Amino acid sequence: MTLQQLEYVIALDTYRHFVTAAEKSFVTQPTLTMQLMKLEDEIGVQIFDRTKKPMVPTKAGEQFVLKARQILREVSQLKEMISSDKNILKGEFRIGVIPTLAPYIVPLFLKEFIHDNPQTHLKIYEMQSEDIIKSLKHDVLDIGLLVTPLNEKSLREVPLFYEPFLLYVPDDYAAENQKSINPVDIDRSKVLLLNQGHCFRNQTLEICNHSNTGTVLGFEYESGSIEALKGLVKKGIGITLVPELSVLNELDSNNVIRLDEPEPVREVSIVVHQSFTKEPLIDEIRKGILSNIPSRFMKNEKRIRVKWR
Repeated sequence: MTLQQLEYVIALDTYRHFVTAAEKSFVTQPTLTMQLMKLEDEIGVQIFDRTKKPMVPTKAGEQFVLKARQILREVSQLKEMISSDKNILKGEFRIGVIPTLAPYIVPLFLKEFIHDNPQTHLKIYEMQSEDIIKSLKHDVLDIGLLVTPLNEKSLREVPLFYEPFLLYVPDDYAAENQKSINPVDIDRSKVLLLNQGHCFRNQTLEICNHSNTGTVLGFEYESGSIEALKGLVKKGIGITLVPELSVLNELDSNNVIRLDEPEPVREVSIVVHQSFTKEPLIDEIRKGILSNIPSRFMKNEKRIRVKWR
């Protein structure tokens, strides 16, 4: 058994396709297939079920893959530990960002990060929270940007800021000069929601007390996009809750109403595996984000953190 064989196994588990896994591993497909078969013969276990499309790990293979990822992660950490340039950022890093955060937070740090770290290449994916958590555990991602707390022992959370929830309404919804509203006074029957799997949906339901959302609208439409829901509201169809970063240019409009204190907020954090050692990557992303968000996001006074799981 070799580390190279373990890397082939991880590539196959990640891409679930022999040709793609071989391309990503910079070998021919016959070479990868031969090495997998050689490894399976050595350990006496079939790692992947090739009859499935796409192929999937067998029950024993799932355990082997998890252990292989752990071994390769620890080897990588060992190399970093003895490297003389361990504090220099270089190489490829994989970042997962939840969809309700990505359009607003990635532009805050990306340009500065690329300029300051020319030896890096970031691969950024929009993913739902549960998929990011799974990918961090399996070493498919290096960093996640998502809403916490997660209460996962294997993951480390680095809180960044507390982003308020705001009510987004049509032009004629609010009374003149209405600046805030008590969450209990929100007309829940008109609230539009994101679809299943989004943590923001769970938080909206929590704020709205899980009560009769969208029941008088005459249709059902669950979107994966905050901007899509805002578009419906602007046309006079329903109301919705939005994160403040999505409406920074609209805060003085009649479309945005704050929620009364204690103001509901979501805690946004950088999340990594407990074994993650590339601290400069965390520092650089954190610096880029915090230097470009409203200072009020840093305070958690007179606010209540809304959980999603």
